[in-house]
Amino acid sequence: MKSTAARAAAILGAGALLLSACGAPPEEQKGAGGDSSAPKDYKACMVSDQGGFDDKSFNESGHDGLVAIKDQTGAEIQTAESSSPADFQPNLQNMLNQGCTLTYTVGFLLAGSTATAAKANPDAHYAIIDSPALDSDGNPIEVENVKPILFDTAQASYLAGYLAAGMSETGVVATYGGMKIPSVTIFMDGFVDGVAKYNEVHGTDVKVLGWNKDKQDGSFSGDFEDQTKGKTLTEGFISQKADIIMPVAGPVGAGSLAAAKEHDGTKVIWVDADGAKTNPDSKEVILTSVMKGISPAVQDVATADMAGKFSNEPYVGTLENEGVSLAPFYDFDSKVPADLKKEIDSLKQDIIDGKVTVDSPSSPK
Repeated sequence: MKSTAARAAAILGAGALLLSACGAPPEEQKGAGGDSSAPKDYKACMVSDQGGFDDKSFNESGHDGLVAIKDQTGAEIQTAESSSPADFQPNLQNMLNQGCTLTYTVGFLLAGSTATAAKANPDAHYAIIDSPALDSDGNPIEVENVKPILFDTAQASYLAGYLAAGMSETGVVATYGGMKIPSVTIFMDGFVDGVAKYNEVHGTDVKVLGWNKDKQDGSFSGDFEDQTKGKTLTEGFISQKADIIMPVAGPVGAGSLAAAKEHDGTKVIWVDADGAKTNPDSKEVILTSVMKGISPAVQDVATADMAGKFSNEPYVGTLENEGVSLAPFYDFDSKVPADLKKEIDSLKQDIIDGKVTVDSPSSPK
């Protein structure tokens, strides 16, 4: 089996898309009633990656969608939380053993295990958040009973990069990732291109630390758990005069929030979820967030499945269908110039209309 880095490199090289010894026991919850629209014995399930369901990021957003399925339809839901990649396959088997109708898996790291489980159990339905199914060599494959849930986050990150360049007081901004995988680097690509667009429009020279899009190489913490690494990386960027940092690293990003609080004038752009809501104690340093509509996508896939309309056609969230977006500016709303807001709104519409193309080797094709 190839390493995670090698598998990610194989996907990027192909220009493709994204996305203990026993798994944690599943948690089962009965529907609270809802509108009782779920078919009898329907069970929606979810397996997290090692970030866990309280990561204040994409695992948590996925779980919110699962809970909404229970609340709105009366369906049973069940979860299995992974603490390491060794848990993936056992947790998927637990879901199968418990009679799950539809099993969601959260994140690129689960894509290979999901494909293996799906091919072995063709009557069960699966959906992967942030990745297509992958074969044992890390290559994207189409599996009849696996639906990819993908997000073109490069589009919203482009707007975030433009915003960062317009708001930077030092002329230096930064980004870093948790791991070098497509669902991470797609954010970084869009961010870099958004800064470049601002420079082009305004004749400025705002620099980006942490990511070279042309070389597809940059700064990574190496995991999605160690917040200390996030703080260390952020402090390194701050020492190089960066005053706005976008971590694409799940819980590791909390280290960036901690560093920003200790350095006046430093701001953070959160990703996946609305950081001001998931990290309310750090709202004062969060400029905005690049959000994925994970929760509603999770709900939509289950609704279609309950209606007998499951398909393996990928769902792709874009600015146009509001699958990706920028969060409000909250505490910074009065500090973002009106002209900059107008430029961002106009740029968003240009992307939707196809006048501006945002591309990344990891963008859904």
